[in-house]
Amino acid sequence: MRDLIPLFPYLKKYKSKIFLGFLFVSVSIFLQSLYPLVIGNAIDDLISKANEELLFKYALLSVGIILTGGFFLFLTRRTIIVASREIENDLRNDFFAHLQKLPKNFYNEKTTGDLMAHATNDINNVRNFLGPGIMYSVQTVLRTIITLIILFSINAEIAVIALVPLPFISYLVYSVMKRTYGRSMKVQEAFSAMTTKVQENFAGIRVIKSYVREKFEIEQFNKISADYQKKNLALARMQAYSFPMMFLLTGLSIIIVIYFGGMKVINGTFTVGNIAEFVVYLGQLTFPMIAFGWVISLVQRAAPAMKRISTIMTTEPGIKDAGKSGINLTAESIRGEIELRKVSFRYPKTEIDILRKVDLKIPAGSTLGIIGYTGSGKSTLINLIPRVFDVTEGEILIDGADIRKISLNELRKSIGIVPQESFLFSDTIANNIAYTGEISEERITDVSKKAGLYKDVNLFPEKFRTILGERGITLSGGQKQRTSIARAIYKEPKILILDDSLSAVDTSTEAEILKELKEVMKGRTSIIISHRISTLQNADNIIVLDGGIIKEQGAHNDLIKLEGIYYNIYMKQLLEEEIKEI
Repeated sequence: MRDLIPLFPYLKKYKSKIFLGFLFVSVSIFLQSLYPLVIGNAIDDLISKANEELLFKYALLSVGIILTGGFFLFLTRRTIIVASREIENDLRNDFFAHLQKLPKNFYNEKTTGDLMAHATNDINNVRNFLGPGIMYSVQTVLRTIITLIILFSINAEIAVIALVPLPFISYLVYSVMKRTYGRSMKVQEAFSAMTTKVQENFAGIRVIKSYVREKFEIEQFNKISADYQKKNLALARMQAYSFPMMFLLTGLSIIIVIYFGGMKVINGTFTVGNIAEFVVYLGQLTFPMIAFGWVISLVQRAAPAMKRISTIMTTEPGIKDAGKSGINLTAESIRGEIELRKVSFRYPKTEIDILRKVDLKIPAGSTLGIIGYTGSGKSTLINLIPRVFDVTEGEILIDGADIRKISLNELRKSIGIVPQESFLFSDTIANNIAYTGEISEERITDVSKKAGLYKDVNLFPEKFRTILGERGITLSGGQKQRTSIARAIYKEPKILILDDSLSAVDTSTEAEILKELKEVMKGRTSIIISHRISTLQNADNIIVLDGGIIKEQGAHNDLIKLEGIYYNIYMKQLLEEEIKEI
């Protein structure tokens, strides 16, 4: 139950609805508890003085009690069940919002399928506890208390004898409860594994088909599905054992009442109506005993589910926002001067410095080119500027202010990044381009021309209204990159970062795009990462990274004269171009 404590703030928010639900269920149980007394009195009166008028009176009274009790039960569902749905909605929204705040390395460790299982199956299990679980718990407790009071008031001796089997039901529930928790946890883990497998297969269906691995994947899924089925059956077997045993024990109580009550009827100290009352009341106790077992099952499913959700909800974002204690620097007021002072960085759980003591100054409005071999730290460096990661040592300044003291929201609003792997949403091309702001058809057309995308889009029947497939599969690699560039330009950032974002286009297309981007980059701090010298040669400053260190720095012609790493890359690329021409 301790795992369910984080739900208290949500319950508090809807306390008025839950209180009304408790009130309605109390009235409903009280009215239902009168029904067996009406039945008992009706039997005794009809035995002694049977007539149609008396029969009609008791029938009308019974129907009135049942209808009124049912109406209040309806109101109970309209309050407690509705509150549980609202809490489910709040919990899911809070869970999703918290996931947005978590750092990149969190998603490196968690699978999408696992997170989807938390957002669907786990939250649904919690909702079942909050709705039916709470409602049936209250019903069970109230019905049991009221029924026991009435039974003892009718005849304490018969009540004691009739209730002898009930402690065995409690023991049975306790035994089931101990075993159910572990099995429920295993079921939810198996569900996560199955969800992960399905998500990966749907996302990678093109790879699966191209390697003709459909049969292999089906076999793998069947194994995971069989494991999920096996663990579900183990849980179901436990529940299947408990419910019949509860019926057996409550049925035994009814047999005891009929026998010992009948003996008392023969002695004249008990009436047939009293036996009927006991039988109906014990019948009413049967459902609370079963419901109690079911509620325990709901709790045992909800507790591990909430524990898994809480583990994520209590995960603190690795990147802390400066908040009110930070510097009052907005996206509009940022000029774009960037300075790195003795910056070192290593990824979590590693001991290798990707960047080492990097000193670099990028004047506002200038263009910096970055080149280097694979793994030299190029992408890592530009990820530190918008604080995707924080530096391990040193500091990064924008306009003289430490970026850790600038509002995270304002910092990232001032930066437009086009990553190596372009991600597009399953939406229209227009909505993908205008993702960062209000849609303006004129602006979309303008930025798509500057990104070299406009001609391609015009070839589509629906043009900018074309719906892209998952992750932009409708477009080619080059078109994806140009759409991402258009999206970054549309944002009108003070700092524009292109992370090898022209690698999927040919050199002639690249030259056209760069020509258009010159106007965009004018007066805007720009950082371009590329493996092609042709992309960088017009930059104001170019740095060559090697092993996390700036090995060379300067303008294109200066670096050629050094005859170092940059010169070697340049000569190789010239040779490649000559070979292509031949």
